[in-house]
Amino acid sequence: MPPARPSGRVRFGGEASGPRVQSGGHSVVRPLRRRHRGPIAVTVPQTEGAARPVVLIAEELSPATVEALGPDFEIRYADGSDRSELLAAISDADAILVRSATKVDAEALAVAKSLKVVARAGVGLDNVDVKAATQAGVMVVNAPTSNIVSAAELAVGLMLAAARHISPAHASLKNGEWKRSKFTGIELYEKTVGIVGLGRIGVLVAQRLSAFGMTVIAYDPYVQAGRAAQMGVRLVDLETLLAESDFMSVHLPKTTETAGLIGADQLAKAKSSLVLVNAARGGIVDEDALYAALKEGRIAGAGLDVFATEPCTDSPLFELENVVATPHLGASTDEAQEKAGIAVARSVRLALSGELVPDAVNVQGGVIAEDVRPGIPLTEKLGRIFTGLAGEVAQQIDVEVRGEITDFDVKVLELAALKGVFCDVVPDQVSYVNAPLLAAERGTAVRLITDADSPDHRNLITLRGTLADGSQVSVSGTLVGITQKERIVEVNGFDVDLEPTEHLAFLTYVDRPGMVGTVGRILGDASINIAGMQVSRDEKGGQALVALSVDSAIGAEAMAEIETAIEASSVRGIDLT
Repeated sequence: MPPARPSGRVRFGGEASGPRVQSGGHSVVRPLRRRHRGPIAVTVPQTEGAARPVVLIAEELSPATVEALGPDFEIRYADGSDRSELLAAISDADAILVRSATKVDAEALAVAKSLKVVARAGVGLDNVDVKAATQAGVMVVNAPTSNIVSAAELAVGLMLAAARHISPAHASLKNGEWKRSKFTGIELYEKTVGIVGLGRIGVLVAQRLSAFGMTVIAYDPYVQAGRAAQMGVRLVDLETLLAESDFMSVHLPKTTETAGLIGADQLAKAKSSLVLVNAARGGIVDEDALYAALKEGRIAGAGLDVFATEPCTDSPLFELENVVATPHLGASTDEAQEKAGIAVARSVRLALSGELVPDAVNVQGGVIAEDVRPGIPLTEKLGRIFTGLAGEVAQQIDVEVRGEITDFDVKVLELAALKGVFCDVVPDQVSYVNAPLLAAERGTAVRLITDADSPDHRNLITLRGTLADGSQVSVSGTLVGITQKERIVEVNGFDVDLEPTEHLAFLTYVDRPGMVGTVGRILGDASINIAGMQVSRDEKGGQALVALSVDSAIGAEAMAEIETAIEASSVRGIDLT
């Protein structure tokens, strides 16, 4: 019979957790003796006299970038736009930090024999050959959220400037002319704006333009209509967007599919009053077609920050008074540059210490999807809990991933699980690089199992293993709600609903009256405060599990007293600090 549900069910995406099959009891094993583990110090281990890793900064970055790198590296500088200087400087570099002017292509990667990570202090990766880097075993990282506010604000600024003819009016006034009637503009209020690409920047633009009293429609084939509706945005196809929009703002990455997406045929469907803004990537809007539409009055104006070829200082578009243009300033704010530099500096530190880098775009040849990333720290904690429950290194470990995230590459969750499993077993630092090796050295077979079917949760991660005596250990977790709160939802076949806090305990015993009170009394006498408690059982009078989160670690003496008092078949104290 499956274990009874505890009171207060965990919910994620409107789905309640369901029963699981009990794995069976275990013989008493004392908790593992754990060494103290504070926050991971992300530093590169150095032997006395060893040379520090070389970090090459190939473009101007904020001073905060160097500060964030810290003293563990030899910092060198080069002009990345000077090809010969770049190739000479990168030859013995362990990491390179760039912005948009330095091209890290197959040639540069072939020269860089020691290179481990390419860090782009920004969002786009047009100047980095990610495929060649992956083939060379070089990690590529960027700062995907560093400039989203700056880019969104610039797009709105370009829209306002084009709508009110700010640039030509300014030039006219500087020339001594006062021509108010010539520069009559239009309001954004009660107009329709079409957002092409409802990603992070597109969403910020939509939010800001909604505040202007605009009706927001969007084209994005990868966004669900329900999600858009929650933001007050109506999803339409591109043809409808062009036909209905008074203003249009492009926020797509440049790919083979999006290059030339807005061309002559698309602009022919637009209103003559359309003001088009592109602050995303050059080449998404066909510049020749845009020039013709503006010149012939088939659309009203444009605001441009990006161009098909950059630097761009000579374009027929610059001759038109109904065009306001800037030299790719989307990320050019002090705040964005500082955030980008700090983000990639932290990523470089993680990469050179063998840790998983959240902003890596090529881990084991694949991209870490946004939907998968929140599950990484949860899975690592599940690995530590698994080892604590097992009391030994398992012979076989299955990392089971169920639900919607199996649409993506979830290989990184297997690495996260192994890192957690061995974190408290070996004295040395465990990383995402050496965790599989540690498993192989200890004869632990590991399997990653995925299944899109997850009847109880939107997504569920389970670690299930076989010990030397043939017994089974399992622990499952999920992320709950909009804030993605971590929850443990199953332990050895028992349903629970517990936050994975720093100090946990799991007690298995025969169900009978008074046991919970006994546990509470012993912990109270030891001055240990209970933060949360779950009781689950397979049947009345059968096996029961108490899952505890406590404010401080339970000492060996208190744990032994509990074990004796409730005649526990298993007691486990787990420290996640």
